Amino acid sequence: MLDAVNSTQTAIVDITLENAQQYLIDESFKRPVVIDFWADWCAPCKNLMPILEKLANEYAGAFLLAKVNADAPQTQMIGAQFGVRSLPTVMIMQNGQPVDGFAGALPEVQVREVLAKYLPKPWEAALTQAQALMAENNFADALPLLRQAYEISGQLAAINLLMAQCYLELNRVDNAEAILSTIKMADQDALYEQLQSRIALMKQAAKTPELAALETAHLAAPDDLQIRFELALQYHQEAQHRPALEHLLHVLRKDRNFADGEVRKSFNGILTALGKGDALAIEFQRKLFTLLY
Repeated sequence: MLDAVNSTQTAIVDITLENAQQYLIDESFKRPVVIDFWADWCAPCKNLMPILEKLANEYAGAFLLAKVNADAPQTQMIGAQFGVRSLPTVMIMQNGQPVDGFAGALPEVQVREVLAKYLPKPWEAALTQAQALMAENNFADALPLLRQAYEISGQLAAINLLMAQCYLELNRVDNAEAILSTIKMADQDALYEQLQSRIALMKQAAKTPELAALETAHLAAPDDLQIRFELALQYHQEAQHRPALEHLLHVLRKDRNFADGEVRKSFNGILTALGKGDALAIEFQRKLFTLLY
């Protein structure tokens, strides 16, 4: 297996007498070290090892899997020093001391439960990277990382609020507003209140005379599809994509080929501009599909 020098990139290492101190003790002060004591003749060892290797690669170096052949002459004494009495035996090292472990070949779900107590959550790396990008005002690149962390975390509201913040910084008021509408009262913290206030101010500031005039015209003639179409285009121009798509969809419901297909073309153009994976784009793509088919 791998026996790299750079521990930040090493996920799995075979232990020898020469590297035992480095990887079993010294490395445990930097990250958890999971020691797997195994032997060739041990059938349960062969069931457990692929699980440990899978998790080591999945966590990409968040912990080190240190494999000790307890039957090899040069490493037998390591197992004796750790008090290993049966195989397989797994020990977790932190700060130079064993803190947990188990004997026997546990199923993957139980191995995950043991390791989870000592490892960062799978989504924390994406969240940390996204927050670093936000600190650099790179909100566009932070968004997909936040979306990934949000889904993996089981949809934590705190991460959802950070997505709303990114959308606001990108002048995507409608996306931010849609997110805030899903936040439960128990999760409506100071950031939530701050974002709500920013949305109100941005909406007020964004209303140009052209938009105000079209809104007035639409109120006066709500059945006029041409006015509604022009209003939708103005909303899109001012980065208010949700009302733009809602008005375009209304026109398509009344007349699928209105303006010689320009309405549908504009609708699809907005979806394309929003990008694949965008929640608003996915929502309205489904609505269009339902309308057409």
